Amino acid sequence: MKEIVLELKDASIFQKESLVLSEVSLKIEKGEFVYLIGKTGSGKSSFMKTLYGDLPLQKGEGHIVEFNLKTLKENDIPFLRRKLGIVFQDFKLLPDRNINQNMLFVLKATGWTDKIKMDTQVLNVLEKVGMKTKGFKFPHELSGGEQQRVAIARALLNDPELIIADEPTGNLDPQTSVEVMKVLQEINKAGRTILMATHDYALILKYPAKTIKCDANKVFEVVQRAV
Repeated sequence: MKEIVLELKDASIFQKESLVLSEVSLKIEKGEFVYLIGKTGSGKSSFMKTLYGDLPLQKGEGHIVEFNLKTLKENDIPFLRRKLGIVFQDFKLLPDRNINQNMLFVLKATGWTDKIKMDTQVLNVLEKVGMKTKGFKFPHELSGGEQQRVAIARALLNDPELIIADEPTGNLDPQTSVEVMKVLQEINKAGRTILMATHDYALILKYPAKTIKCDANKVFEVVQRAV
């Protein structure tokens, strides 16, 4: 039996009072790489926000990394997010501190206290994304692709069970997108589960994987046709 990292049953996703997605049922198993596709406004972001506790799950059932989304309390959310690695389109790095300090800020915020362990963990995750020598640089001194690599490293800090990447290549040129995608592929090969929202169909063709689509208020798996 494969471990289930995310499961939704007949879930309805709301943005305030308006229904965005209905009757959502899906499973993601440990170690899978899954794309989430759909037009702008189709509900991808609302779907992602529900998974990390930004929007409450009002109807249906949802379990993610052993948390029940239906009964999730406000003070459970930080603990849920420690088990998730979240990568945003716009990097969300703190501009007033260097990369190492950005990483240490997250570790302190999530309860780490041992300085030596923290420094070691920062080096470990930066090495995984090929940024080990850039820790002393500030975000504005890095290219977009480098900043996104750092954002991926930051998502790995707490050894997450699931990485949620929301349009991680959305602000990058095609060549840089491929480089960032290679980093995500490596992380997935090392056994991590990744759910990635994307508009970039060229990447999906280049790196085929299970694909789910938001369309007409529904979420369903897309069968990939052989090219």
